[in-house]
Amino acid sequence: MDTWKRRVVSYTVFLGVVLTFTAVAYRWGMRVYESDPRTLIESFQFAIEMFTTTGFGGDASSWQSQQMHAFVAVMDLVGMMLLIGALPVVATPVLESAFSTTVPRSLDEELSGHVVVCSDTTRSDALLDEFESEDVRYAVVEPDPDRALALYEAGHRVVRADPETTAGLESARLGAARALVTDVSDRVDASIVLAAKELSTDVRAISVVEDPTRERYHRLAGADEVLSPRSLLGERLASKVTTAVRTDLDEAVEIGDSLRIAEVSIHHGSGLAGSTLAGSRIGERTGVDVIGAWFDGSFEAAPPPDATLSAGTVLLVSGTEPQVEALVDLTNSAARRFAAGETVVVGHGQVGTTVADALEAADIPVTVVDREDGEEIDVVGDATDPETLLDAGIADASTVVLALPDDTTTEFATLVARDSAPNVEILARVEDPESVPKMHRAGADYVLSLSTVTGRMSASAVFTDRDVISLDTHVEVVRSEAPKLVGRTVGGAAVRRTTGCSVIAVERGDELVTDVGPETRIERGDELVVAGTDEGVRAFERAFA
Repeated sequence: MDTWKRRVVSYTVFLGVVLTFTAVAYRWGMRVYESDPRTLIESFQFAIEMFTTTGFGGDASSWQSQQMHAFVAVMDLVGMMLLIGALPVVATPVLESAFSTTVPRSLDEELSGHVVVCSDTTRSDALLDEFESEDVRYAVVEPDPDRALALYEAGHRVVRADPETTAGLESARLGAARALVTDVSDRVDASIVLAAKELSTDVRAISVVEDPTRERYHRLAGADEVLSPRSLLGERLASKVTTAVRTDLDEAVEIGDSLRIAEVSIHHGSGLAGSTLAGSRIGERTGVDVIGAWFDGSFEAAPPPDATLSAGTVLLVSGTEPQVEALVDLTNSAARRFAAGETVVVGHGQVGTTVADALEAADIPVTVVDREDGEEIDVVGDATDPETLLDAGIADASTVVLALPDDTTTEFATLVARDSAPNVEILARVEDPESVPKMHRAGADYVLSLSTVTGRMSASAVFTDRDVISLDTHVEVVRSEAPKLVGRTVGGAAVRRTTGCSVIAVERGDELVTDVGPETRIERGDELVVAGTDEGVRAFERAFA
């Protein structure tokens, strides 16, 4: 029973007791003090008239004793308090219930092929954005009434139910769903997977773990895929220190034996910093094709020739392995080419531990800073205190990795680090995607949002027909025939200008054409390998597929 319903029942019982007491006391007082007896019904009539403020009938003229006047005065006050108390206890909840939005307890529509999401967390927004950009239907199972209402009023399909029960999952039509994604906590996720498999062994269950050592137990519960975004985020940050190339991007999309898709950062001291994209002559000097770039944390597909490159700009490129390596050498500073330098890792949680382990495995010197002392902690202190960072050697370091769990602390630590070492490269993790632009304004060079990484990982686990190549933004690679491009050149059709996508290869029978330029003509039967944002890929499919 809802809280307000219990209060209404309690109030009603209390009101009945007070009415009965008033009627009995009034009957006794009229007989003893006024010698004018009343029946029990007449006494109840008096009590009701008093508490409803509709008057006392003809009894007022019958009160002659001081005792009865005092009794009536006291009961008047009691009646007024009961009337005032009825507003917040009874009237307000009833009116709110009658006029407020009601979140469904089950799906009314015959939904199938959807994804069941459990439940609403700080990381679920990125996942729901992924589904909406791909036109994938979903239903969120959320037990908290306030969270469920907020989702429902925001236009999401939501069911207010407990996802740890088979009844709750059944209300979201799990049996007809294509997959279940759960990201609440390690223990709750395992419970949800157990309930899901009890309801349907065929549904594909995807769970997210905070602690990678607990993946085994999620597998035992029945999870088909277990994701560990914190570890992957740490590996991403570490790869920026070691080579500036996300080598896992090479494995994300296999396009022949030689073509690679990679992210390459422009570091402090690089000769490219301060030049325009056209002035840098990246394509002529290395042979890579620039698909897109991150400027101050904002991704821009097919950036214009006059776009200015700066320290912290991240280029998304395609090319052969030697071409990408040439670009890496071009974007690095002289200091980075001849020495890895020392890296300061601030924070030793799951992300920080992963970064430190990866760097130590690559024989890169690491200084670990944390508030709590431990075996692997080199400096104990507050990251927002300049003295702590100076003790860690930030003045001589080449890179600082901020792996703190709180975004506000990370933002302030970025300001302190940038002030203490103006030329150090700052890499950071944040929780909320909205913190990314603030981090760049604070002076960070590269920022990853855990919510975005989790959403992209979960989405890529659901989508089996698309290759997600970036965990920072909505970038993907698709293979698609383009009948409307047959007989036309890539440049003549203005593919990049009209859609923001880049044609990075053409599969022509058994041949793979990787040297795609404006003069490349599309033939019948060609399958194009296209890279771009989710919106760009949809635009390409509408225009040419």
